[in-house]
Amino acid sequence: MHIIITGGAGFIGSNLILHLMDTYPDYHILNLDKLSYASDPAYLKRVENNARYNFLHLDLVNRKMVRDAIRDFKPDGIFHLAAESHVDNSIDGPEPFVMSNVVATFNILEEFRQYQTGSGKPGDARFLHVSTDEVYGSLGPGGFFTEKSPYAPNSPYSATKAGSDFLVRSYYHTYSMNVITTNCSNNYGPHQHDEKLIPTVIRSALRHEPIPIYGKGDNIRDWLYVEDHCRALDLAFHDGKAGETYVIGGHNEWKNIDLVRQICRIMNAVTGEGPEGDYQNLMSFTADRPGHDQRYAIDPSRIESELGWRPTGTFLNHLENTVRWYIDRYKE
Repeated sequence: MHIIITGGAGFIGSNLILHLMDTYPDYHILNLDKLSYASDPAYLKRVENNARYNFLHLDLVNRKMVRDAIRDFKPDGIFHLAAESHVDNSIDGPEPFVMSNVVATFNILEEFRQYQTGSGKPGDARFLHVSTDEVYGSLGPGGFFTEKSPYAPNSPYSATKAGSDFLVRSYYHTYSMNVITTNCSNNYGPHQHDEKLIPTVIRSALRHEPIPIYGKGDNIRDWLYVEDHCRALDLAFHDGKAGETYVIGGHNEWKNIDLVRQICRIMNAVTGEGPEGDYQNLMSFTADRPGHDQRYAIDPSRIESELGWRPTGTFLNHLENTVRWYIDRYKE
């Protein structure tokens, strides 16, 4: 089985490659990644010399390179994860998000479709598109996002991801292409880029720098452990129903301020080096960012009931392991 992973040097993509390589000994994987600032191919060091793994430095915006890669590798399926994903960066400069999230998605969708049409490759080869719960906008104090939630993106990032979702949907309804879309909540775990919330809190705390918290810190996010997410993607790819969407969440709603406090408590116990004995003394409130959604929460009942997926372990255990991983990294 030949599988392409786009964005495989990123946080979720690299964890997914390791998961698939460990789980499926017949999988041959081609990792397509443009190696942006958020990429880290070093995390894949243990598979880089494996005969079943190949890497190609490629920007999906370059359609000819996408075409050549697909026709040379002859994939039986694609996991499409490549995307620009940082909301603040999309506010400062939205154009790269349009190119990476919309144009690049079109390029790989269309080239995969044309390859299947022209090569006699079975038309049921699957294209799994990985997206975000941010396309649904913001929730009030109650309710959850489901597969039937209306789209209401509020940032250039979420708007471009919504656009890519609609492209994928259209290829199912127009061309009967075997596609699936997944929309996940906030991921966490080892190897996430430094700009994200949890690594930022840990790095700032270790340096005794202010820990930035937007607004009052009362924005709520549903946190999903990255390895649980990878298992969900595996199940959706192999057992999901063509043309459908599966939302994936961790049953872990936390206010940002409460999450920061919990990270500080773990760091107090692990290192004991916070100012006056407590890293919480570094918490600092900053002006809220534009279009900051109040609450995200996912009801993953469908993927649980239809595909048998469940989150593993407990949030606090996974969070402690994550914090320890970053402490070791930043103290090197």
